[in-house]
Amino acid sequence: MSLVNLRTISLGFGAAPLLDGVNLAIEKGERISLVGRNGSGKSTLMKLIAGELKADDGELSFQQGIRVARMAQEVPAAADATVFDVVAQALGASGALLAEHHAIVHALATDHDNGQLLKRLEETQHHLDASDGWLMNQRVEAVLSRLGLPGDATFAALSGGMKRRVMLAQALASEPDILLLDEPTNHLDVESIEWLEEFLLGWNGTLLFITHDRAFLQRLATRIIELDRGRLTSWPGDYQTYLRRKEEQLRAEAQANALFDKRLAQEEVWIRKGIEARRTRNEGRVRALYALREERRARREVQGTARITLQQGDASGKVVIEADTISYAWQGKPLVKDFSTVIMRGDRIGVIGPNGAGKTTLLRLLLGELQPDRGTVKQGTRLQISYFDQLRSQLNEEQSIIDNVAEGSDSVEVNGQPKHIVGYLQDFLFTPERMRTPVKALSGGERNRLLLAKLFAKPSNVLVMDEPTNDLDVETLELLEELLMEYSGTVLLVSHDRAFLNQVVTGIFAFEGNGHIGEYVGGYDDWLRQRPTAVVKTPLAEAKSKSVPAVEKAQKKNKMSYKEQRELETLPAQIEALENEQSALHSAMAAPDYFKQGNEVVARHTARLAELEQQLAIAYARWDELESLRG
Repeated sequence: MSLVNLRTISLGFGAAPLLDGVNLAIEKGERISLVGRNGSGKSTLMKLIAGELKADDGELSFQQGIRVARMAQEVPAAADATVFDVVAQALGASGALLAEHHAIVHALATDHDNGQLLKRLEETQHHLDASDGWLMNQRVEAVLSRLGLPGDATFAALSGGMKRRVMLAQALASEPDILLLDEPTNHLDVESIEWLEEFLLGWNGTLLFITHDRAFLQRLATRIIELDRGRLTSWPGDYQTYLRRKEEQLRAEAQANALFDKRLAQEEVWIRKGIEARRTRNEGRVRALYALREERRARREVQGTARITLQQGDASGKVVIEADTISYAWQGKPLVKDFSTVIMRGDRIGVIGPNGAGKTTLLRLLLGELQPDRGTVKQGTRLQISYFDQLRSQLNEEQSIIDNVAEGSDSVEVNGQPKHIVGYLQDFLFTPERMRTPVKALSGGERNRLLLAKLFAKPSNVLVMDEPTNDLDVETLELLEELLMEYSGTVLLVSHDRAFLNQVVTGIFAFEGNGHIGEYVGGYDDWLRQRPTAVVKTPLAEAKSKSVPAVEKAQKKNKMSYKEQRELETLPAQIEALENEQSALHSAMAAPDYFKQGNEVVARHTARLAELEQQLAIAYARWDELESLRG
């Protein structure tokens, strides 16, 4: 039996239902990614599975004894709570008792003779003895240890990434069979995202997650389910497989709709002939026409894609920004130390590093918004700078969408041509009725799209973007990638999205600790290969470290041995065999009736796919190593 079954689930809050007869079965051991456009109902579906919402219609059933936990997307304030307290909250009354006992023990460390505290300690111990509370305590301690969290630290004092890790620990403390994660990588730096990937790959439960991070999705998902126009479709395999098959499905849908519309148009011409249609023997055809009309009326069209235009300003000078040994410290902590660079017209620079390292500070220094403690920054000539601020400070919270962009006008100029403000905002997927909504009522994705609309309404030749990808759906993200790749101006980009960086940037500024910033050619993956003494936490690197000799040792050899030469010759055939088996499994799992075979078959195939992924990583790593020996 499946862990969770949804049968013809419907749920809506307005005219068109978010969930319209949804069916879904979740099997043990799966890592399922839920994808769909912003506002399609993904979080609603997740809350329904978590028991936080009730469906209007349909049936939701769970295997007996199944525990479901959802990692909270919003991080609580929890001003005075310790990490232990926040994690223990997942255990209900027992957790509250544990948190109190934990606090008393710490208070007695400095006030051992406090009679009132000693009495309350005895009472809490008694209650914990009677309710298996010590077992719960072990559970909290175990999850803190596993995630490397300091139980006695004050939650409010932690970094954003560590707070997200605590929220994951809270979800895991209940020992769930199914873990629900809604945008778990939001506002995490790359190091934290990679840690989360490693943890979830090693976790033995079932996972349902929503993410816009394509690298995260590609690495984790064993199946993708898509929520589109109220319906749910399942796509076994990884993200790249989903993209290919989804394109084929949309093409087939468009062809079917075109044939339907042609038939309907022919019948509409026939009915207008009048007397022929009213004859008794044609009543069946008239009824069929009414049915066609109703079917066409009920059709939910594919949601439009944003049509974003990035206006190019006049060319800037050849040298855009020149920094000479600049340094900057905040409260005694060096954020930028002796950094020099020359940014040329057309460069697209990605700025990466841990949260709090100083990435935004570096942008402000280069833009002249901050003055360095030492060194100089010179800006080139004819600069037209547009700045995408991750805090969205350019947006007026009280004003509406249309007022934020129009600024008192009824049109904007796009590439020299006036365009009505309503049409311009529709290109950014804002409907006319939505345009009067105040900014404070918008979702994170809507705010990002609005800020893009505001920035792109004016021409620029230097585009500075601080975390532009947060909360954007994948389609808008890919469109933004294309725009930036075609942009002839200069781009400075802070992002933790590895796929986005790989597509867009031509160079990397990497914060490497103690204010030092390294400069590298290429995208994110190129930086991984170039960075000094770095351990790359990818399946390939993991396979190298665990299953094959270190490349560095291999490079010390003068030439390849006969045995290694033979191994290199046989590796392509081995890789082909593994890939053929992987492809056959993907095809089998894509069959419409696949999941009717039962849990055992699904679990076996899912496990085998994971094994094949690891074996292929090992084989490719060995191939790379032997090729490097051959020179």
